Amino acid sequence: MKPAAFTYYDPTTTAEALALLGELSEDAKVMAGGQSLMPMMNMRLARPAAIIDINRVSELAYLNETQDGLSIGALTRQRAVERSVAVKQRFPLLAEAILSIGHPPIRARGTIGGSLAHADPAAELPAVLLALDGWVQASSARGTRQIAAADLFVGPLATSLEPDELLTEAYFPALPPGTGTAFLEVTRRHGDFALVGVAACLTLDQQGVCTRVSIALLGAGDTQTRASEAEACLLGQSVSEPAIEAAGAAAMASLEPMGDIHASSAYRKQVAGVLTRRALGIAWERAKGASYE
Repeated sequence: MKPAAFTYYDPTTTAEALALLGELSEDAKVMAGGQSLMPMMNMRLARPAAIIDINRVSELAYLNETQDGLSIGALTRQRAVERSVAVKQRFPLLAEAILSIGHPPIRARGTIGGSLAHADPAAELPAVLLALDGWVQASSARGTRQIAAADLFVGPLATSLEPDELLTEAYFPALPPGTGTAFLEVTRRHGDFALVGVAACLTLDQQGVCTRVSIALLGAGDTQTRASEAEACLLGQSVSEPAIEAAGAAAMASLEPMGDIHASSAYRKQVAGVLTRRALGIAWERAKGASYE
């Protein structure tokens, strides 16, 4: 099929793109990589009256590393993050998760901001942002604001961005010394959308006590979600295999995922618990080998 008729706009600056969004508002869709939007338009699942193509807004393509974290421009290709030495060395959770996004040609086209703004419940990057307590910058002709990951994703393919706002930057905080991370997901085939996945971070002090833990699940609900009950099993405790088992059970107990033709609700729930245990076990081993310097 072909998309319904639309008006095409091709801005070259952020200011121009924001002015167009302010003028066209709910009648327009922003296109970056187009990996999700174009198939939806071709199948007539999306019928925007206007497309604002930001591919020539080069000022939105960057990776800026600081001591505290990593700022990534919304138009930065996923492949650029995959190849970044800084990401591999200092942001291992992001480095691990990015490899699970589709295939290399998809990552060469897909963007960081596009994945986050699309808010697919099975997408990897929203879970990573949530696990790291990151945030995004939302810009409009009215100004800019920060939206925490916990407040960004509000439903399937829905965010708290206003119609005239453009997601212009994502910020991934650096984790403290003594932290181990892990990302795991189950797919029917390599490169498919995840049936269920988990992003886990675990920080230990020098006595082996958990001082920070985050567990973000994907594919297990309407949005990516933090497994807060599972986190409570570990925070402030000496980590052990029984504690990790308890955390996996707690993560599973609180879920009521939707079933579909790919996996039943019961399957997704069971796999979420298994993946949580496995990811925490990997993160625990990595944390014990992490440097405190």
